[in-house]
Amino acid sequence: MTDASTHPVPDTAPEVETRAAMLIRPLYCIAIAFSLFQLYTAVFTPLSSLVVRSVHVGFLILLALTLYRANGSGQNKVPWYDWALGLTGFALGFYHWIFEADIMLRFLPETQDLIVGTLMVALVFEGARRCMGIGLAVVCGLFLLWGLFGQYLPEPLGHRGYAPDQVLQQLFLGTEGIFGIPTFVSSTYLFLFILFGSFLQQAGMVGLFNDLSLGTVGHTKGGPAKVAVVSSGIMGTISGSGIANVVTTGLFTIPLMKRFGYRPAFAGAVEATASMGGQIMPPVMGAVAFIMAETIGAPYVDVVKAAAIPAVLYFATVLWMVHLEAGRCNLKGLPKAECPRPLLALKERWYLLLPLMTLVWLLFGGYTPLFAGTIGLLLTVVLILGSALSGPLRQTYMKVAFWIMVGLACSAFFKYGAGAIFALIGILILPQLILKGGRDTLKLCLDSLAQGAVSATGVGIACAVVGVIIAILTLTGLPITIGSAIVDIGQSSLFLSLVLTMLTCIVLGMGIPSIPNYIITSSIAGPVLVQLGVPVIVAHMFVFYFGIMANLTPPVALAAFAAAPIANAPAMRISMICLRIAIAGFLLPFMAVYAPALMLQGDSLWMSAWVTFKAVFAIALWGSAAIGYLYAPLNWPERLWASAAAGCMVVAMPITDEIGLALGAAFLIWHWYQVRRGNSLSTEPV
Repeated sequence: MTDASTHPVPDTAPEVETRAAMLIRPLYCIAIAFSLFQLYTAVFTPLSSLVVRSVHVGFLILLALTLYRANGSGQNKVPWYDWALGLTGFALGFYHWIFEADIMLRFLPETQDLIVGTLMVALVFEGARRCMGIGLAVVCGLFLLWGLFGQYLPEPLGHRGYAPDQVLQQLFLGTEGIFGIPTFVSSTYLFLFILFGSFLQQAGMVGLFNDLSLGTVGHTKGGPAKVAVVSSGIMGTISGSGIANVVTTGLFTIPLMKRFGYRPAFAGAVEATASMGGQIMPPVMGAVAFIMAETIGAPYVDVVKAAAIPAVLYFATVLWMVHLEAGRCNLKGLPKAECPRPLLALKERWYLLLPLMTLVWLLFGGYTPLFAGTIGLLLTVVLILGSALSGPLRQTYMKVAFWIMVGLACSAFFKYGAGAIFALIGILILPQLILKGGRDTLKLCLDSLAQGAVSATGVGIACAVVGVIIAILTLTGLPITIGSAIVDIGQSSLFLSLVLTMLTCIVLGMGIPSIPNYIITSSIAGPVLVQLGVPVIVAHMFVFYFGIMANLTPPVALAAFAAAPIANAPAMRISMICLRIAIAGFLLPFMAVYAPALMLQGDSLWMSAWVTFKAVFAIALWGSAAIGYLYAPLNWPERLWASAAAGCMVVAMPITDEIGLALGAAFLIWHWYQVRRGNSLSTEPV
């Protein structure tokens, strides 16, 4: 077994919050300026998209090279050379702004373009190395080297060869490289939603989520583990990182699970699996929903609809697994008297849900994600500032009147746009300057701006460096080569092609966060499935799911390594248990390929309901087989029986469905009969 202490875990949410709270004044001001720049350009769009991306990357380089030390020096001291590198990258970020017109008219890059481009790409690599670890930088570096020297490799790896200036032009001057679609999403939707989450956390949303999950499932059988699943699922609606979820909710849920009898490795696996599930939970899906919509040219709502049923089934699976484990080990829930009252929590803090509800309403109402995210963020700021002003009001009618006035003022955005809410925020800020406690409220808002920028730095720099892979793939046509090989296999066996695609996605996704993970896998493996006749959204969901599963799969399993120090258990042991708990993550993509109705592709709701029923039945059987328990312990023949029944229902063919349903029904009848007789054979703990 490999101990977690020997493997570094990437920067995570608590560390990010600590960074934001401990920033020295220059970095604090830079982070706030970064957030304000992104907010201003999102609302008023005064600059071209390419200029916004370039300045965005300049800010990312500056923060990445000053926040994340190369030499491990203290938080309050930034070496002069880090300042020099960071400010150089920041200054180069204005290159496209200054020379935008000239660059557009050039057919070939000039010497200064090559010098600036080389420096910019090198600084992006260094920023990615510091923020995300060596793995992502090495993967992108190998692609860059292949683009420069691939002509010297034998077939099928070789290509015709490209001059260095041609490669650099692809990387830097246009929108194919470090300023490509990933950076576009980072500089628009992604940054705003991370900033949105930062303000929601400051407003107390995390506390409300914890109270709701504890109050609803904390007292049930195996309640502490179910709390982890529910809280991670709710946090996943706004969070941008599954690893961050592990170490935020995990600090509370993993010790709670251990205290109530769950094995340390199982507790860590539950938290890791549930946290990674947050990446597939609409409406945000770790911001991948927005990138997927841009990549395939589909409306955002279509992406969310496709993800909805599998996401619910994924979390239902994890809940089912922990329920079975609790039954197998005879684990009880928390005393109900110690659990918060969910209705009381909602009654006291229901207003915290208003920005999130507005966000979802706008997204499904046809507004762009950029507009919806901006309005949700601004309403959260209004909520924080308004709460500080309404608090001193003693009479209920005065508070009601105050919030009615604020609500009417906010509704002006339908006529005047986001500028109306900006004006309202300005009006609410003025009293804070003189009222008692007002400056603390303003400081909280500034901290949220700084924390949002810091949280976005790692993911943003990853989006920029992954653009190198996109540029090289576009230049060389490698996806076509890989795709044709898998398509040839798929002519005789679609299932074998799916397995090869799954393995490709897991290998490519190891050690890489969800956003660059999806970008890489969708570029290489996504078009393959489309050529095999899989609907485009289902194909991209397939590669996205298995990219996410790479964070739970040995030997890398970043989510398991993040949970290991908290659980005090070997990361590899946690990872192996994750494979059983997350069985839906491996099963559902295959079912969706054979029956796209699972992702609401097609017009038949009856077919979607039928496929969902099959999936629920198959997952119930898989869970029983994986845990070794249903209403009583299962022996190995019974577990193999349940596994075979579930496996038959993956392929959407009448004969396999009938066999699977018959085997499953027979298994349930047999198990019920054995339980009644009290003759079920015991099984070894798993």
